Amino acid sequence: MSFDRSIKIAPSILSADFANFGQEIRAIEAEGADWVHVDVMDGHFVPNLTFGPAAVKAFRPHVKTVMDVHLMIAPVDPYIDAYADAGADVLTAHVEAGPHIHRTLQAIRGAGMKAGVALNPGTPAEAVAHLLDLTDLICVMTVNPGFGGQKFIDMTAKIRSLREMIGDRPVHIEIDGGVDPSTAPLVAEAGADVLVAGSAVFRGGSVDAPQVYGENIRKIREAASTA
Repeated sequence: MSFDRSIKIAPSILSADFANFGQEIRAIEAEGADWVHVDVMDGHFVPNLTFGPAAVKAFRPHVKTVMDVHLMIAPVDPYIDAYADAGADVLTAHVEAGPHIHRTLQAIRGAGMKAGVALNPGTPAEAVAHLLDLTDLICVMTVNPGFGGQKFIDMTAKIRSLREMIGDRPVHIEIDGGVDPSTAPLVAEAGADVLVAGSAVFRGGSVDAPQVYGENIRKIREAASTA
């Protein structure tokens, strides 16, 4: 997984057809997805329940790009090895999910994955100031985590602070929540390079009409590229 700051679109399969994950993943990649974003929720840290390690392992053979696994769970540390075994390329933990995020990031890298750290809307950029050399990705939540299809919360000031803080380190800034062609330029201009989009990619399409996914991905990418 080489590093660059070009815009990457990471469709969230939380918005895919749950009965057809393999086909859905292959369809979005064929239509231009750069990464595949997998939202893991535990019904405890966030009010929803989604994919365990066994499901993520089942997705892995279908993902030819980057499998970007976002843990919205607490605690994180007992599950790191299981998600490594499942084939995650990037594993992201929330700074709010436990008292020892520094150790969590060390453990993620130690298990052979890229380490991400996520910030809820109410958490300031400064929360990751002392983690930047242990981090490969910072995920800025632009909704409160737990559900797809929520309204975008403007976090551009936080994104700018992070971009300045990161400097020339090879750290991605990912945006998760309410990304569509109207919000993509705002976050890209502020310094984000990985855009997670769920309903904005999958809306109107299906495995039988995957060209709609491609059109949706292109619209988001083109909008972000005008920033």
